[in-house]
Amino acid sequence: MIRVEDRSGGIALITIDRPEARNAMTFAMWSDLREAALALDQRADLRVVVITGAGGRAFVSGTDIAEFTAFTNADDGVAYEARIEAVIAALEALRVPAIAALTGACTGGGVSIAGACDLRVGGPGVRIGVPIGRTLGNCISLRNLARVAGLIGLDAAKALLLTGRLVDAQQAHRLGFLSELASSDDGVLEHALQLAASIAALAPLTLRAGKEMARRLRAAVPLPGDEDLIRLCYGSDDFHAGVAAFLAKRPPEWTGR
Repeated sequence: MIRVEDRSGGIALITIDRPEARNAMTFAMWSDLREAALALDQRADLRVVVITGAGGRAFVSGTDIAEFTAFTNADDGVAYEARIEAVIAALEALRVPAIAALTGACTGGGVSIAGACDLRVGGPGVRIGVPIGRTLGNCISLRNLARVAGLIGLDAAKALLLTGRLVDAQQAHRLGFLSELASSDDGVLEHALQLAASIAALAPLTLRAGKEMARRLRAAVPLPGDEDLIRLCYGSDDFHAGVAAFLAKRPPEWTGR
């Protein structure tokens, strides 16, 4: 579930609360996250949004793999990526600064959520990556790749995809994905809330203008299409085999078809 609560000083806290599944996102949760972002964006009293995951083991570990069992062809993959883009775009378009407070696994869709925020605070135990090449055999959208590449550089973003490795907190900080490091995993949320309080004390229109300028600069660069590549992956035998293997807790056997 997605929980939204008010903290003092115009700070709103969004908690992705499904710790028993490492905060894997169901389709309903993706929809609720978008609705939460849209609702918060209408509030005149809001100064900062903080997003975190419950339980400490993960920020978000991606989309719940069980949701993909209903996919029958590439059209489902195209529709799914469009749905995810609507959520990430809503987070990115928040008029106030957004901070991601990261502990544990931040993988797959979790990277997209965190990347849509303006700042990211991580604890020493955080792990960042997009391991879909060794799990599902699907792909991320070109726009989400561009978002991550804008933070850490295209070659580093490509390395995450091509190796399937997870980077640790120190490396994520060096790359620029993590804006700040908390001293402990238990202290990540408090660190993020303190950062939010310091930002909330600044001139709100200055922050809004600066954030929107950055968003417009990113949007000014036209991106090529990616539907053919999304169809290539989501319409493949490998994708369906990857989903089945993941749910059966066995290694997938890739065929390249």
